[in-house]
Amino acid sequence: MAAPIAPLPAPIHSLDFDPLRVLVERFAASGAAALSIEPMTGGASTRRYFRVTIPGFGTAVAMFVPDGGKPEEVQKHADARGWPFLEVRALLEERAIRVPRLYGEDTARGWVLLEDLGDDTLAVFLGKNPPDKRALYTRAVEDLAEAQGHLATLPADSIVATRAFDHDLLLWEIDHFREWGLEARGVVLGADDRACFDDIAERLARRISDWPRGFTHRDYQSRNLMVCPGRGIVWIDFQDALLGPRVYDLVALLNDSYQTFERSFVEERLVEYARAASLGAEESAVLLHQFDLVTVQRKLKDAGRFVFIDRVKGNPSFLPFVVPTVRKVMLSLERLSDDGDMRVLRALLHRVLPDEA
Repeated sequence: MAAPIAPLPAPIHSLDFDPLRVLVERFAASGAAALSIEPMTGGASTRRYFRVTIPGFGTAVAMFVPDGGKPEEVQKHADARGWPFLEVRALLEERAIRVPRLYGEDTARGWVLLEDLGDDTLAVFLGKNPPDKRALYTRAVEDLAEAQGHLATLPADSIVATRAFDHDLLLWEIDHFREWGLEARGVVLGADDRACFDDIAERLARRISDWPRGFTHRDYQSRNLMVCPGRGIVWIDFQDALLGPRVYDLVALLNDSYQTFERSFVEERLVEYARAASLGAEESAVLLHQFDLVTVQRKLKDAGRFVFIDRVKGNPSFLPFVVPTVRKVMLSLERLSDDGDMRVLRALLHRVLPDEA
């Protein structure tokens, strides 16, 4: 399935800030006339962020979503409901998971006004405070285990309960790597290799889709966790949450493309997660195996996505992470060498990406 083409972000000068000023007026009547608006660094999506200084109040973050908050990736059903970001935010807040406070919204015109959490994502904070790495990652895995417990049951009409890492989505993500991580970079598989890759992708997607599912943030990594005073961690960028295997968010966090970890560090955090989630010895052993399998699936997708972001969105800033991400896949494939499919996939990638794998 071909990847959908996302619109490029609108230039700042083309945005209409009047709806934002009205929104601020409703929230802080005395400050709207003199507020200042400064663009903030964004990520890979079409969402735009602005720091708004409101006299008499302080700062807030305005999020502008030109496409109504719809997911950019493959989905099966048209979604006529409200913004996923707002629905998931309300669910998380209700279940005592720390998320940005909501000050106001005008989704009809594309604006949401949120708590300003500062600029310290986990990635940024660790760049300034490397000795805090172990403690913060321990906190992140324990927070995840606790949140998964709070979210073990979901309202039947929750948007999270209507979306899942099923076979089709998992397979689409692996194919995203073939399309963008290989073919878009001039690595076109021959007929035999293509058939081999497709068969392995099919079976891997089927295996993962058959595991039990629960709440999955989907991108629980160092750029989507904010570190606030007191070393508390606040979740952001959760609008694509769905049902998936509990190990998926652990892979996003502990095989983060933007961070480098020793295997011993990863395994220590997995032990802490297992303890926090009250997993038994057998479940913990299964978790470790599943961690490597999902690393193969998730990190292949990420490597392809980084090329997609460059070629389609004109943002090359993620390209330096392609090779390190492929290498994370290869390390997991090496640990899975007793699995026939993973052994064959490792040999194939070594052959077609000799300088990266």
